[in-house]
Amino acid sequence: MRVLLALGGNAMTNADGRARPEDQIAAAGVAMAAVAGLLEHEHEVVVTHGNGPQVGNLLVKNELAAGVVPPVPLDWCGAQTQATLGFVLMDALDRELDARGIDRRSAALVTRTLVDADDPGFTTPTKPIGRHLPEAEAKLLVGHGETWEDRGEKGWRRVVASPEPQEILDAPAVLALIEAGFVVVANGGGGIPHVRRPDGSLAGVEAVIDKDLGAALLAATTRADVLVIATDVPHAVIRWGEPDAEPLGRLTVAELRAHAADGHFASGSMGPKVDAVCRFVEATGRDGVITSLDQITAAVAGDAGTVVVPTPKGDR
Repeated sequence: MRVLLALGGNAMTNADGRARPEDQIAAAGVAMAAVAGLLEHEHEVVVTHGNGPQVGNLLVKNELAAGVVPPVPLDWCGAQTQATLGFVLMDALDRELDARGIDRRSAALVTRTLVDADDPGFTTPTKPIGRHLPEAEAKLLVGHGETWEDRGEKGWRRVVASPEPQEILDAPAVLALIEAGFVVVANGGGGIPHVRRPDGSLAGVEAVIDKDLGAALLAATTRADVLVIATDVPHAVIRWGEPDAEPLGRLTVAELRAHAADGHFASGSMGPKVDAVCRFVEATGRDGVITSLDQITAAVAGDAGTVVVPTPKGDR
């Protein structure tokens, strides 16, 4: 079975959200132990990951150095974190596989994702990123071409476009590596956003692609048999925080869409994961799963987590 495993940004930090190098290396070890469990069952595995904390660290460096050197563009930040997290995950997986006596190779691919140059987010950016800054510091970055908004008492915050992913541009390379037997780490952070110029050439752009939507597109493009979105809870839950909260087990994509329409999943946490899993199931007719890292082997077998299956034709 070909499994696309999407690791949330919290899978690459420690429990309190710190993202020091040692925290990220330790977290990668935990994540790759789960991947090794899938490989023990002879599954093919493609890994994608969030990169929010890591890009956030680079943005702070940009801000602190803005008076000395020009800030590094956001697409460059995405590329840098893809490469860094890629080798950290590869090293962690190599250690885990060596301990288990499994002979498999891994590869990390810096991956570009095509977005629409006419996406409305580019004219009216709304996705907040990074930390709040005093007005004077924010204005320095505005002078470098960035868009910042006054958020009142908290200060100013940068906003960028978050366009819809349309195509994984480097999918052929991912597929070639899978077919050659590699465990592939690809499309981190949703991919490096690119647009196509009028002359047909490609250019990176300042934007952030939703990592879960990027994972769903990568899973469909690489013909994954199942998409597993790993998060810090074993199930998606309706009525979260209420006395009658209910973990969701196996259900159809139509049922999960109905729960989403009823407002059960927060837009900043579970909502994008639910949307991504639904998109994958609807596009491919294959299963999607939301669960925690320690449950992924059982979840791939359909025995754990929130397992989302296609809606029978008569029920649509």
